[in-house]
Amino acid sequence: MGEITPFPQHRQPGQTGFERQELSRIMDLYGRMVSAGHWRDYSMNFDKDAAVFCAFRRAAERPEYRIEKRPALRNRQGMWALIGEAGAVLKRGQELAGVLAPVERKLVKLIDQ
Repeated sequence: MGEITPFPQHRQPGQTGFERQELSRIMDLYGRMVSAGHWRDYSMNFDKDAAVFCAFRRAAERPEYRIEKRPALRNRQGMWALIGEAGAVLKRGQELAGVLAPVERKLVKLIDQ
């Protein structure tokens, strides 16, 4: 039998992560996009500088969107960024809701069709 490793309860020192409300908002959008049939997979990466949520149409390709939280940019461009499949920054801001707005508008178009 395999060995079970418990999930860590706390972040490593210096590691950037999502707060519970932020992750809840992101996962809510992800769930709605999955139920609309647009997204199928996601991944998360937590580094010293950034926390990144990636949403995929299929598991074997580049992410359609990356949602990045970079606290070091809080007082400059805003710590939240929405990055497209080609790597271009689509939206940047201080609030997560404003950064997710273009994806939510796309969701409304997917449902109306």
